[in-house]
Parts: sequence; structure tokens; C-alpha cells
Amino acid sequence: MTRTRWRDNGGPAQQVTPVEVFFDVVFVFTLTQLTRLLEEHLTLTTVGQVLLLFGILWWMFDGYIWLANHVPPRQPAQKLLLFVGMAGLLIAAVGIPHAFDDTGLVFAVGYLVTICVHLLLFTQADVGRGLRPLAAYNLCAAALLVAGGLAGGAARTALWVAALVLQMVVPYVAPRHSWVGAARSFHLVPGHLVERHGLLVIIALGESVVAIGMGVDVDHLGAGTLAVVVLALALPAGLWWTYFTDAGAAEETLARTEGGAAVRLAVRLGLALVPLLLGIVVTAAGIHAAVAHPGDHAHWPEALALAGGVAAYLASVTETRHALGVRPLWRRLLTAAAVLATVPIGTQVNAGLQLAAMVLVVAFPLVLERGRHTRAA
Repeated sequence: MTRTRWRDNGGPAQQVTPVEVFFDVVFVFTLTQLTRLLEEHLTLTTVGQVLLLFGILWWMFDGYIWLANHVPPRQPAQKLLLFVGMAGLLIAAVGIPHAFDDTGLVFAVGYLVTICVHLLLFTQADVGRGLRPLAAYNLCAAALLVAGGLAGGAARTALWVAALVLQMVVPYVAPRHSWVGAARSFHLVPGHLVERHGLLVIIALGESVVAIGMGVDVDHLGAGTLAVVVLALALPAGLWWTYFTDAGAAEETLARTEGGAAVRLAVRLGLALVPLLLGIVVTAAGIHAAVAHPGDHAHWPEALALAGGVAAYLASVTETRHALGVRPLWRRLLTAAAVLATVPIGTQVNAGLQLAAMVLVVAFPLVLERGRHTRAA
């Protein structure tokens, strides 16, 4: 923002405001809807649909994180506009379960509202020539979504894939004609960005805890069931610990990186959260099935969802460490491979034992590190 606007708004973002946390809670409802979609239809087609929908939603949500980094929502008018953006996001989330059937237009219209509010608030930031290409790409993507919502069928999928590619691929292919070429126009408050990402991860992991409670058969509670519930809680706890081990290194590296390089690094860290959050969604679906039938042989899609979601989460953490220059990387990759190796335990023995094996695998590198927080190399 200009110096005058910064002063009128109380200065740049220093910490996350309560209204931003509220926005995060609304966004996590989209994760709940995606988890519900997977629980009802755990197929490769559904996984592909979840990937597409989440990719589209994440781009805009991360845009709101950048928005608050530039324009902290302190004024009443800013907060009210942010609530309008939340309403659009909520409408889009409501349309998720049947987005490829009957409610595609609902999803698209909610997304369009969210895009428009984002751009309207971003006009208060002094980002120079960076705003015009950002607006062009985002509005064109929203138009493709609305067109897909009206078209239906295979055309809907094609138009929505085109929207995702337009937002997340084309800017890097043609940087001179996108916001990437104007990266220096954007500003960055590292502490705010890292805190916002961290809060989102915590809230998203809470979604997996909800899956635990929803999966318990309360009519047949026993010591074994309660033990599985505790194990199911230990898994997201271990994932939480794994992520926040590197939080200090992220803020430190962003703080000492300048100009467009800092912006590009921050965008890279944001994109690295895509497999992490999708991993939480898939893991939550697997946890729900494991807690519901801990003593039974798991079907391979459920066992693979439980292990594959955690592996995707760990792969995301590895990419984050690589971007920050944190070493070693092999522990997280080896842990991801070991997690995938637990799938036969679930399919050949039972889901409860697979869950126990996964908790041990995730905990092992944390025990080796003894809770030390990493620093950037």
C-alpha cells in the first residue's frame, strides 16, 4: 500500500487478525466437503475430481493470505467485504459434493464472488503493475468456471481444468505477461505469512480429528475401540509436530530473502501446501474407515488412502525443506516410503494394526530429532 494508506490502516500485517482465522475456518469447510466426497466414493475418478476442485480453491485462498499480508483487515469496511468473500467461499463449498453433476454452477458462482471481493480489496494495496495481470488471470479463470458450470458433462471438466492451468501454470510459462514478471511489485511480511499457513494446517488437521469422532461406533465401545481412537489421534499429532519443526526456518529464510526472490519463494511454499492439505483430506477419509472397522481387513482403497495421504503430507514437507535449504531431506522421504509399506498390513491383517504401524513410522524421525526445530542452512 502507499505510505498514507499504510498509516491509515495501522501499518503492515504483523500478526494474524481474528477475522483471518474466521476466514480459515470457512475455508476448512471445503476440506470437510472434499473428505465427505472421498468417503462416499473412494475411486480414482473421485480422487481426480478432488484434486481439480482443491487446486482451484487453494489458488484463491492463498490469494487471500497474500491480500491480508498487504491489506490487513482492520477497518470495518474491509472486514465486511471479507465476510462477503467468506460467503462466496461457503457457497462454493456447498456446491462441492455434486459439483460435477447438479451444483456446478453454484460452485462457480460462489468462486466468482470470492474472486471479485479479493480484487476489490487488493486495489487498496500499492502493487503497481502487478494488479492488472493478476486481475486478468483470475477473472478469466472465474469466467471459465462459470462457463463450465453452465455447460456440464465433459465440457465442464475441460473448462475447469483450463481454469486451473490458467491460474497455476500459464503465469510461469509466460512470466512477462503475468504477475510473475511483476513479482517485485508485491510485498511480504514473513512472520504473518508463516503464521497464517501454520494456523491453516492446525485447523485442517482438526478435520482429521473430526473424522475420528464421526467414525467411532458408539454402540460398541470397548477397550480395543478406545485404543484405536487414541492411535487415530496420535497420527495427526505426529503430522502436526512434523510440520512445525520447520516453521522457524521458513520465517528466517523469508526474512533474509529480498525483492522478487522472496515473493517467488513464498509462492513456492504456498504451492507446497497443496499436497499437504490434500494429504490431510485423504488421510481423514482413511482414518474414518479405520476407526469405523478397526478389526476388519481394510479394502485396498481405504488402506491406500490412509497411507497415501500421510505420504503426500510428508512429500510436501520434504519440498518445503528443499525450498528452504533445510537438510537432511532423506528422513522425510524414507518415512513416506515406510508409510506406504503399511498398506499390506491393513489389507492382510486389519486397519487398526496399520494405523498403529503408521504412528510408529511417523514418530520415529521425531524421536531421533528429539523435538529440535530446524534452522535454514
